[in-house]
Amino acid sequence: MLIRVFRTLTFALACLLTSQGVFAADKPFRIGTLAPKNSLYHRQLLEVGEAWRAAQGGNAKYVVFPDGSQGGEAELARRMRIGQLQGALLSVVGLNEIEPSISALQSMPLLFKNWEEVDYVREKMRPAMEKKFLDKGFIVLAWGDAGWVRFFSKEPVFRPDDFKKMKFFSFSGESEQQEIMKSLGYTPVPLETADILPAVQTGMINVVPSTPYFALATQVFNTAPNMLEINWAPVVGALVVTQKAWDDMSPAGQQALKSAGEKAGAQIRNKARQEVEEAVEAMKKRGLVVNKPNTEQLREWTDLAEKLYPRIRGNLVPAETFDEVFKHLKAYRSGKK
Repeated sequence: MLIRVFRTLTFALACLLTSQGVFAADKPFRIGTLAPKNSLYHRQLLEVGEAWRAAQGGNAKYVVFPDGSQGGEAELARRMRIGQLQGALLSVVGLNEIEPSISALQSMPLLFKNWEEVDYVREKMRPAMEKKFLDKGFIVLAWGDAGWVRFFSKEPVFRPDDFKKMKFFSFSGESEQQEIMKSLGYTPVPLETADILPAVQTGMINVVPSTPYFALATQVFNTAPNMLEINWAPVVGALVVTQKAWDDMSPAGQQALKSAGEKAGAQIRNKARQEVEEAVEAMKKRGLVVNKPNTEQLREWTDLAEKLYPRIRGNLVPAETFDEVFKHLKAYRSGKK
């Protein structure tokens, strides 16, 4: 009888401890990102971790792996699936590995004219997007962005045809995008992010589509010192954690993580947009040349984007999602918000 009572009490204690979250024991909460160490994004992840660790209590541990030390974005998504990482700060490249419809926010060149349009469309699509991620076993904690993609090259570029004699960096996992580029006469070279700088230095590639902040942080501009000043596409992303990791947390840990994540997302959006032009000015002082296309050249870029849309719809972006983006954008521009 005493043994039975002891077993019952032991089981109840185990349940109580489990309800506090397994991360209160010795299992670290691991977050991966390609963001450089000490960057805005890395600092925000550390702040999120401190808030979560304090709320989770016990000996909870939180570790951030910056600089792509856990692999490229496709690899980060894979590591989350097998439990080697509990979360990641990803751009659309990595998020697309989880839910392809997310690519609509970043894979449609020259579609968005400003951040207000991006914010409006993203907010309209956010609830459905987050539900899709949840159905795949992931919780979206925050949405962020990292500025506009611009083109950094070794030689000056003003019009689309100038790029046809050059070799582009392309994310290794984006085979469909590479095929579209090839069909238009361009030469993509699939690489991981960590390989960009040595590839530029050795001549393997001579064009890097990048945000100004990333170009500055990685010193890409030193070997590709020409920047084409067009806002090709916004770089958007999200901080996600796995459903399993979420379920293993205490309620207090969940609430702290969600609140801190939302705060970090707002900080990233606001500061990243400010730092775009600050990064450009910093690079200009160190030799960057900014090339501004004229009206005729801009028309050529717009024509290229319009040629790309039919290829993107149903390939890079699911047709239904593609149409939804255009619907929301049309409503915003017509004032029917």
